[in-house]
Amino acid sequence: MSFSYLKKKFKKKKKPKEVEPEPAEVQQVVVEDPEKKKEEEELLTQVMTRINEIENDIPRIKVSIDTIKSQINELREEIERLDKTIKDVMILYEVVSQQINPFKDVDSENPLVAEIQELRGEIERLKEEISQIKADLRLIIIDGIDLDELIYETISEGGI
Repeated sequence: MSFSYLKKKFKKKKKPKEVEPEPAEVQQVVVEDPEKKKEEEELLTQVMTRINEIENDIPRIKVSIDTIKSQINELREEIERLDKTIKDVMILYEVVSQQINPFKDVDSENPLVAEIQELRGEIERLKEEISQIKADLRLIIIDGIDLDELIYETISEGGI
């Protein structure tokens, strides 16, 4: 925005003399006073200066806002990590305190302990299966069995 544009925009317009005001309207008398005009120009200059300052501050404010947003996201992620860590520690505490606590009723089953036992059993089953696969691969490599022929025979016999 230029100073001349604002000057034109805020310039007082003279009313045409042909239109007669209604009795309820208040007439404004336009007086061309040089001091008043000078005050208006000074006020307009101050407004333009302030507008320029604000326009110059906007990019810095945007950068600050973006920085703050990224910091907020980082804090949110850190809080989520801390929350997960606290949950893990609480689960570990429950497991340890249940195994050591002499006042614990042994007959009552805790779902965490049952789940841990299931996971242990699953891990053992997977270990056995992996060792069996390793043994089978060793036999195939040592005996030099043709895998393509073995697959063809299995498919043709209806094994799969």
